[in-house]
Amino acid sequence: MTTLIPEKLLLSIIELGGYPNFMPLYKSLGYEVAVETRMRKALGFLKQHQPDVIVAEFNFQSDFRDRTSSLESLLAVVQRMPATRVIVFYEKEFTSQFEKLRSRLPVCDALTFPIEESALRTTLQLSTAAASG
Repeated sequence: MTTLIPEKLLLSIIELGGYPNFMPLYKSLGYEVAVETRMRKALGFLKQHQPDVIVAEFNFQSDFRDRTSSLESLLAVVQRMPATRVIVFYEKEFTSQFEKLRSRLPVCDALTFPIEESALRTTLQLSTAAASG
């Protein structure tokens, strides 16, 4: 039995959500989409797959002693996947915390809430162009 490898794979990590369902957008751009709702499961997914794009949320957690967000764990793993582009959604009020994280770990692009579909579409198109060019 042959397993088909998707042409383009996008991992969407929706821990808190509260924004529109972008699945139709992802699919219209030719992505096969995997969705995880817990970072731990997303990290497990990455042991088996190398997505072209990961869309994740930066959820600042001041109660973490050694890191700012579960996103930090994801970005540490993605450092070993140079072809994977990471797009992060974040709250404007946590810009300084996010920028500190971004200065240490790779993020392709970031969008502040509320996420506009047109901005996300452009970001995904640019990510795809950067990966293929």
